[in-house]
Amino acid sequence: MRKTPAFLAILGLTAAGLVGCSTSPADGCARVTDTDPAATDLVTVTGEFGEAPDVEVYTPFQVDELAWTDLTQGEGTPIITTDQMVILDMVVLNGQTGEPAVATSYDVTLENVFSMSRWIDTLPGLEDSLHCAQEGDRVVVALPADAINPAAATQIGLEEGGSAVAVVDVRKVYLPKADGADQFTDSNGLPSVVRAPNGRPGVIVPDAPAPTELSIQTIKKGDGEVVTGEQPVRAHYTGLLWDTREVFDTSWDGDPVSFDLTAVVPGFAAALEGQTVGSQVLVVVPPDQGYGDAGQGPIPGGATLVFVIDILGLDPEPAS
Repeated sequence: MRKTPAFLAILGLTAAGLVGCSTSPADGCARVTDTDPAATDLVTVTGEFGEAPDVEVYTPFQVDELAWTDLTQGEGTPIITTDQMVILDMVVLNGQTGEPAVATSYDVTLENVFSMSRWIDTLPGLEDSLHCAQEGDRVVVALPADAINPAAATQIGLEEGGSAVAVVDVRKVYLPKADGADQFTDSNGLPSVVRAPNGRPGVIVPDAPAPTELSIQTIKKGDGEVVTGEQPVRAHYTGLLWDTREVFDTSWDGDPVSFDLTAVVPGFAAALEGQTVGSQVLVVVPPDQGYGDAGQGPIPGGATLVFVIDILGLDPEPAS
């Protein structure tokens, strides 16, 4: 059985009737937990969540529609958008033979953090079958022939028209944006922040001299883990130049970024350390806490920087 961090198989989005349903109390996200027991009851899974499962499939396994069942239900962050970063582990079995064809490594490492959109690019069926799934969920997914990319079906050894079974463990889910409680802040000459519905910030820099000291404001206060610097921090950010109001960098056009606090400028690190996951932080970084008189890339020497940072989660520690 081959192990890879992501599969080449592409699943379809075949609709299925809604049978079981639960609700995530955190945000009212409705989770469909069982779409077609007649299909998924043909699959028996043993083993602990987070470990490679033993899977037995009644063969030949053949389905005409996408179906899934939750075997375990977690209580962590739910998957609510395709922009979220996740760690998924799974095994895919050939429905004709019942034998495992491909699997992930079942290691929670920094190298296994991917966006849901990347998984969905290769496995579109996950957009439906994992919608509102939470950390700790183990899900059995029945894959009909028309839900699998023909090239991927060939790679995992499926015969023409054959079906497959996937068992997916949702190991970790990152927030899509800061979700903490709004905090009262006295702007005191600092920039103000507005937000798009997806969380992307807009920053209004006042027509005033830049602060000469490092200024940090917690705009939203999350209730997640504390940033200590021992683990990388996964965050979305936008950076501007105070003098020109120009955005010189942002992660919101792509995936959130993993930061090692020892590898960023001192002012940025100070803004993150001690904060909690789910928080949004505004920081004004004077030159001596940023890039100094030399500058870097689009940042001129002597520049005062403004960052808005959404803290979305803590990454697994890098492998030694």
